[in-house]
Amino acid sequence: MMMHISVPPSHVAGRVVGPLGPPTPMPEFSGKSAWRMRLRKDRRAGQPAQLMSCQAAQVEPGLQQGEGQLPLGAALPLPQKGVQADSTMLVGNTPLVLLPRICKGTYGTVAAKLESMEPCNSVKDRICLAMITAAEEQGLIAPGRTLLVEPTSGNTGIGLAYVAAAKGYSLLLTMPDSMSIERRTLLRAFGAQIVLTNGKLGMTGAIKEAQKIVAARPEAFMLQQFENPANPRVHYETTGPELWRDTAGQIDFLVAGVGTGGTISGAGQYLKEQNPGVQLVAVEPAESPVISGGRPGYHQIQGIGPGFMPKNLKVDILDEVIRISSKESVEMSRRLAVEEGLLVGISSGCAVAAALRVAQRSENKDKLIVTVLPSFGERYLSTVLFSSLVGECDQLPVHY
Repeated sequence: MMMHISVPPSHVAGRVVGPLGPPTPMPEFSGKSAWRMRLRKDRRAGQPAQLMSCQAAQVEPGLQQGEGQLPLGAALPLPQKGVQADSTMLVGNTPLVLLPRICKGTYGTVAAKLESMEPCNSVKDRICLAMITAAEEQGLIAPGRTLLVEPTSGNTGIGLAYVAAAKGYSLLLTMPDSMSIERRTLLRAFGAQIVLTNGKLGMTGAIKEAQKIVAARPEAFMLQQFENPANPRVHYETTGPELWRDTAGQIDFLVAGVGTGGTISGAGQYLKEQNPGVQLVAVEPAESPVISGGRPGYHQIQGIGPGFMPKNLKVDILDEVIRISSKESVEMSRRLAVEEGLLVGISSGCAVAAALRVAQRSENKDKLIVTVLPSFGERYLSTVLFSSLVGECDQLPVHY
């Protein structure tokens, strides 16, 4: 049986139904386009736009489908509450927030999903837990007898290190030596082993080294994030439904950077099944535009643009590919920190820069463009993103 909630879903018969206390009065407006009318009103008044969320809302028993209501599947993820059994239970249900200052004067509105607020501060926490759980369920791995091996540009390694530590696995990671010192330190803090490869070879070099290790060690098992079906599946089962839920089904575009391709393929497929009109926009480095037919090349956007076409990327469901340079990505990441209070990584700046281009098109007036911010900015202090600030802070005068 399908469940239905009013749109905005937090507005059910004039009140919010949630786990925290009695119902709360809500504003007197509802209907499928209610949030858009509110959005236009806020923009005309020069105030930050407000998008009502159903993140804390639940469905009242017996609620019937009617005008202005959206069907939601029984597998819809609910916000976490209460005490969780272990740290892996904290993965998912990240918040969605508008970017009013960055998007001032644009035709469309951009909302960002803060995957930087996952337990280990990146979107990769989702796929790491999913890949390990799937392998366990298939009887392929077990704590104490399996050495997990994975080539990673950093965030997947940190997510794997976190989940491996929580579940009792040994972990060995191969990665390009161009990855930040913060990432390497975090991995060692979780107890993972690290093997560095030539950064100019990109992820291709890291993958070849991981394959050599697995071939030489019988206890080793490689999860293969670039082709593991558990990767896009977890985004189909969680990220996509969360976006649909938190936008009240009013999402028009999903803009996401492509590393493994799991986020845009899994979440994008789910969104298109709910509404075929949702547009999927992939983002890749301008210096390494493989998806759009260019040649691989060196770039500074850690986490995306691996230099090859990942098997988990469903190119056939994409509507557009946007190229963003490393320079533009870094500049936007810095803007997000000082203008929106969001300290995020370089790939987050890349995604927002692409989303902003979509929002600036006149044909996208009043459209909702959602993008994904993959990781937290503190992980990039020694990189081109904030390295100048590190030197500046090191030279600050001391006042006695």
